[in-house]
Amino acid sequence: MAYTQTQQTEHIRELQGFLHGISFYNDAIPRLIPDGFYGDSTAGAVRAFQQYYGLRVTGETNQATWEKIVQIYQELVGQPPQELRVFPQRTVLMPGEQGYPVLIVQSILHALAEIYDTVPPVQITGEYDNETQQAVQPFQKLCALPVTGCIDCRTWNLLAQAGGDLL
Repeated sequence: MAYTQTQQTEHIRELQGFLHGISFYNDAIPRLIPDGFYGDSTAGAVRAFQQYYGLRVTGETNQATWEKIVQIYQELVGQPPQELRVFPQRTVLMPGEQGYPVLIVQSILHALAEIYDTVPPVQITGEYDNETQQAVQPFQKLCALPVTGCIDCRTWNLLAQAGGDLL
């Protein structure tokens, strides 16, 4: 069976994905977007990888380069999970705010609502709306925190702990 263009594109995309993942751990490897095209940016990332890891620098992916990329990717990305610090730069999340921290809060509250009758369910929208505020308040009460409906650092930490306990 012939090696198809589709297979080649997927293999290049896989290579690019490995390099992309490695670039989060090693600043010497340029970050590229996996697109399935072995162009200048891919060749440059391969050259940087080869140079950093002591391989012959060609910009081409031979067997030795491929095996080293897979090895390094597995070593770096296969580590135990790392803590994700997403609490916003501001000290308090409050109604009207939007973004990933709000999505995380809503996801945790949504899961807690299935366990605790006093925590009302929320829609996961990414917008800190009245419904989210109304769900935060009973959680704060359960945890003996000031009932503000806003997420300060103490509320965040207890939500994060409660979310982790759900796993």
